[in-house]
Amino acid sequence: MKITLLFLELLLFHAFSLHAQDKQIITVSQDGSGDFTTIQTAIDAAKAFPDMRVTIFIKNGIYREKVTVPSCNTRLSLIGESMTGTIITWDDHFKKMERGRNSTFYTWTLKVEADDFMAENLTIENNAGPVGQAVALHVEGDRCLFRNCRIVGNQDTLYAAGNDSRQYFQECTIEGTTDFIFGAATALFEECILHSKSNSYITAASTPDGKSYGYVFLRCRLTADAGVDAVYLGRPWRDFARTVFLQCEMGSHIVPEGWSNWSGTARDKTVFYAEYRNTGLGAASAGRIPWSRQLTKREARSYTPEKILAPRSSGSPAETEWLNEVKNKK
Repeated sequence: MKITLLFLELLLFHAFSLHAQDKQIITVSQDGSGDFTTIQTAIDAAKAFPDMRVTIFIKNGIYREKVTVPSCNTRLSLIGESMTGTIITWDDHFKKMERGRNSTFYTWTLKVEADDFMAENLTIENNAGPVGQAVALHVEGDRCLFRNCRIVGNQDTLYAAGNDSRQYFQECTIEGTTDFIFGAATALFEECILHSKSNSYITAASTPDGKSYGYVFLRCRLTADAGVDAVYLGRPWRDFARTVFLQCEMGSHIVPEGWSNWSGTARDKTVFYAEYRNTGLGAASAGRIPWSRQLTKREARSYTPEKILAPRSSGSPAETEWLNEVKNKK
């Protein structure tokens, strides 16, 4: 009898596990009304390499978690109930990690290793404060999309990484201090707010040699805290860095030179830093450094979402889904 009951219990547990793995919509709520109370347990229960997208709906709340989306959790969406009400927060930073010179890359609050990831209506925060490098969002996956999200931190807020990764940030707010958008990905930021909290640098791209695009900012607004009055658009973290601002509104906190070289290097010889028809007190081109450029109208035509984030193979279901999401202007 005991053996039979144990067998039934194991069978029910197995059935529940399979059911959880196969669910396409999973709910997270801290009050226990959803399927799970933490985001990471919901991700861990999602089916690996699913045939159809899995959506994790996260109800409002402050989720103090260090969250990883591993490479097996492709086609996963994290959808918050509201951008300001659904908050993922953690407080790791360089000195706290004690992982040597590369400690920065372990400080993330949310790390996305998987391809075809989507996030919407979320705040992703590193709340360690102004204590050095402290990543809020670390993205390595290809075809990753963030829509209506707040990405909040100080130094190194957003690590947009991956030599062959394409990432799309639409109507997001990203704020920080030094190099608060950095890495090697091809990333398009469309209609985003880039908010500087101190005098420093917005971007530090490390675009691989041979890439047509690096970081592209299209119709974004560049704002700053009160008293911030000397911010650079970017400096090259590595040779061949590419960063372009098109039709953006730049506040007076942007310095006349616009850009800076990485101290002690000759990276200014290989970078591609460009602008096109920006507006605002920080957009005047007369004082820009000589190794940046203003695009012509013809050159600017190649900076569309469809071209920057173009599919790499025709007929691929994943690439088709990606292009449809890029075209989907909500």
